[in-house]
Amino acid sequence: MKKYVCEFIGTFMLVLLGCGSAVLAGEAIGTVGIALAFGLAIVAIAYSVGRISGGHVNPAVSFAMLINKKMSGKDFCGYVVAQILGAFAGSGILALIVSMTNLQGAGLGANSYGGAMGLTMAGALAVEMITTCIFVLAILGVTHNEKHSSVAGLVIGLVLTLIHIVTIPLTGTSVNPARSLAPAVLVGGEALSQVWVFIVGPLVGAALAAVVWKLVSKNEKEI
Repeated sequence: MKKYVCEFIGTFMLVLLGCGSAVLAGEAIGTVGIALAFGLAIVAIAYSVGRISGGHVNPAVSFAMLINKKMSGKDFCGYVVAQILGAFAGSGILALIVSMTNLQGAGLGANSYGGAMGLTMAGALAVEMITTCIFVLAILGVTHNEKHSSVAGLVIGLVLTLIHIVTIPLTGTSVNPARSLAPAVLVGGEALSQVWVFIVGPLVGAALAAVVWKLVSKNEKEI
């Protein structure tokens, strides 16, 4: 149960701090600032509650771990439920904060495609699949060896920051179905109609990363 509680807390932190930076301070800090907020949130999570649950805070990461048999089906279900609930809690608190400001209608950091960049649905799917694959591969790689445990959280946070810098202008950056689902449901409208892209894309990307990692780690053992 402690693991599930930690995943709830971690995802709550990620959504509140990451999406909060975009909604409350986006104009002041810009793309790089928002990217750093998400990355630093992951670092904080990794070195706090992550030590107990592994700090997945992302159904896509848990899905990759399930495929690579690093967690049971029971734990996978428990993690995903905790992550989604944590994301809704984070989005709910953010919505409450926004309601007490003049930022109503700011969007709660919901993901979308189209907009100023004109990215198509297929393009958004591709972006989310590729970047999630890269992100999950980095996680699998840095957590593969216990010798890297002391720096794993920092590495993962930096990779997430880099991905955000590149893709915030395109999709707002998901690579995390829970982080995308909660704001979309609370905002509704176009965000909700597009949210399936930010669920399917990351899950497919995570599955691809898991398969690639299996092949890579198998070859490493053979060498």
